[in-house]
Amino acid sequence: MTPAPHPDHRKALVLAIIVTVLWSSSWVIIRFGLDDEGLRPLTFAGLRYATAAVVLIGVVAYRPVARKGIRSLTRREIAGLALLGVVFFALTQGAQFVALDNQPAATTSLVLAMTPLLVAGMAGRSLGERATARQLTGAILVLGGAALYFSGSLAATAIGMAAATVGLFSNVAGSLLGRQINREHHRSPLVTTTVSMTVGALILLVVGFGVEGVPEISLTAVLIIGWLAIVNTAFAFNLWNHSLRHLTATESSAINNTMLIQIAALAWIFLGETPSAVQVLGILAVTVGITISQRLGSQESRSTSRESKSTLDS
Repeated sequence: MTPAPHPDHRKALVLAIIVTVLWSSSWVIIRFGLDDEGLRPLTFAGLRYATAAVVLIGVVAYRPVARKGIRSLTRREIAGLALLGVVFFALTQGAQFVALDNQPAATTSLVLAMTPLLVAGMAGRSLGERATARQLTGAILVLGGAALYFSGSLAATAIGMAAATVGLFSNVAGSLLGRQINREHHRSPLVTTTVSMTVGALILLVVGFGVEGVPEISLTAVLIIGWLAIVNTAFAFNLWNHSLRHLTATESSAINNTMLIQIAALAWIFLGETPSAVQVLGILAVTVGITISQRLGSQESRSTSRESKSTLDS
């Protein structure tokens, strides 16, 4: 007889699903902020992550171990975390918000969903990790699914696709850099996230204010920014990390990979982005391909699952 799931394991599964729903809903909420509230993409991204960074700084200030971790950072470590902030937050999130401002959420999410595939390919050279037969099979499904999706009517724009492409490659670079940094197990993930997010958010704010000007923010926009920062970022990241204590790498990867379908469904319901039958098949093929291409069973795979949350999260 198969033993019944442990209560902590069932709770972790529920928490992980809730987190992915929150992250997927971010795409719809961002579109509301951009379209209905007139927020500009770079400033919007900067305000979202700056608010989240303030929350994380408060958590660090409250925890003595985290404060000690900040004080013990060397100049080299600070430089590495700052670079991660530039790539993973300023470039990736800024480009993602610009893409969402110019084309459908499902189209942008599918472009960014290619991140695990490219990370697996590039890790062979930069980190000495060879692609497996499972990853190659998944890659074929991903490429085939993408071809199906992009054969339909995309409502994509040149600016949107260019921004999504920038977001894709900066996300790949950030994932590789983040994996390299997180191999140093002496540093708390809270310290890594707080420092890198703060740097990235400050850059987004400076560039956003300089290019787009200082916005007039309505009460609704404040609530949107606050929800995205506190609930969909700080709170959700904490829940995700908690769920990873009880989930296997296979489970966390599979749950995280459902976001592509969730985003397409939410965009269909709330934004009126109706995919064709062929595009639905393409999205399903990409999701399955990404899922089976994930490496299973290793400690590093669990770390990869934790990092991959930023692939579609916004």
